[in-house]
Amino acid sequence: MTQKADVVVIGGGPGGYEAAIRAAQLGLSVICIERRMHKGKPALGGTCLNVGCIPSKALLDSSHKYHEVKSNYAAHGIVVGEVGLDVAAMQARKDKVVDGLTSGVAALLKGNNITWLQGSGRLLSGKQVEFTPHEGEKQILEAESVILASGSEPVQIPVAPLHDGVVVDSTGALEFDQVPKRLGVIGAGVIGLELGSVWSRLGSEVVVLEAVDNMLPMADKAIAKEAQKILTRQGLDIRLGARVSGTKVAKGKVTVTYTDAKGDHEEVFDRLIVAVGRRPVTDGLLSPDSGVSLDERGFVHVDDQCHASVPGVYAIGDLVRGPMLAHKAMEEGVMAAEVIAGHHAQVNYDLIISVIYTHPEAAWVGKTEEQAKAEGVDVKVGQFAFAVNGRALASDDTAGFVKFVADAKTDRVLGMHVIGPAAGDIIHQGLIAMEFGATIEDLQLMCFAHPTLSEVVHEAALAADGRAIHAIQRKRK
Repeated sequence: MTQKADVVVIGGGPGGYEAAIRAAQLGLSVICIERRMHKGKPALGGTCLNVGCIPSKALLDSSHKYHEVKSNYAAHGIVVGEVGLDVAAMQARKDKVVDGLTSGVAALLKGNNITWLQGSGRLLSGKQVEFTPHEGEKQILEAESVILASGSEPVQIPVAPLHDGVVVDSTGALEFDQVPKRLGVIGAGVIGLELGSVWSRLGSEVVVLEAVDNMLPMADKAIAKEAQKILTRQGLDIRLGARVSGTKVAKGKVTVTYTDAKGDHEEVFDRLIVAVGRRPVTDGLLSPDSGVSLDERGFVHVDDQCHASVPGVYAIGDLVRGPMLAHKAMEEGVMAAEVIAGHHAQVNYDLIISVIYTHPEAAWVGKTEEQAKAEGVDVKVGQFAFAVNGRALASDDTAGFVKFVADAKTDRVLGMHVIGPAAGDIIHQGLIAMEFGATIEDLQLMCFAHPTLSEVVHEAALAADGRAIHAIQRKRK
């Protein structure tokens, strides 16, 4: 028997489940297909909840607490005895957080009368979807609209194939049952730096090998430079321009060969994490006659409202152009559902926040100084450090700064860049300002609470015109 629905969503990650929920809220009948099995059980939430954003942040938080109590509590007058580490308990806590969130998503689908089918979905011609359950016979679903939300997966490279828990991708790096004495990481991007930070805090000697000569090329240069300085001070050995040429696993260890400007090198690690990016999951998603076209990089080709090349078919999240970020996927999922229901909806792709959850965090939104200048904009910059902020000093968390990039002629805020405590939360002040077209003067005229970390935002805005109060600057008008 053929099942019918107004909307069939293939993928139950952040973009897919939010698309399904919003479509149901708008009165549409919805089927959501998700094939993921996590620790032997069907699981919603995609990469983000199961093996990405959430479990990595749980380990980042646990490892930060361990490092703080071991190394920094004495400065606060807190004296503790010998500090122990129970990796199994830490991993169990992470799994409990994941289980709570994924079961919560299942409850949301049920509460919104969404049918969750556990298995794989494949788009056929005519907006038909072939559903293959984990157990049982295939069936055909008919839909008025289909949303493709199958997400992404880690990129694998021939010179470092995965190997029996010794050479792992980002998923495997979340499951270590003991702290590697020596850990290699290929890739100094967001994932590599976060995972490297986790195990470094817990006691690993971490070496990060990055093929390009600059770290975090997508970030403002000032942020990238500061991040490298801080993370190096924390113990990460970050080697730029280091191109891995081969790996060999023997006796439970991995030997990595790489080349840099000084020649060929060899390092031996207990574990190696391959974190060189992610690619869209389209294998098995589209039948040859589906009509959906892919671009040269394997992403589904869509317009600004995520319409694919077939009427009534949409694609969102990591399947399409733009940064591979859960919050982008969420907004695209909601937009697709609203467009299907006949509403006007859009995503402002110029204002997608990026966050790195190291400590301190780094975050940015809008244009970098380099981008604005390359576009011919006459810019002015305001930057202010957390080092002289009262709240940061009281918390003993003073690394980093806030930086604004603005149009010198119109005073309009073009970008905000933060590295420091709570950067992932503070950055939203810049997002809101830019979404509403605020100027630097608008931020200067606001009254920020004292003592707060957000006062650094105010001072950075003042600094753009040489007016920062808690810094000696050349006087301007």
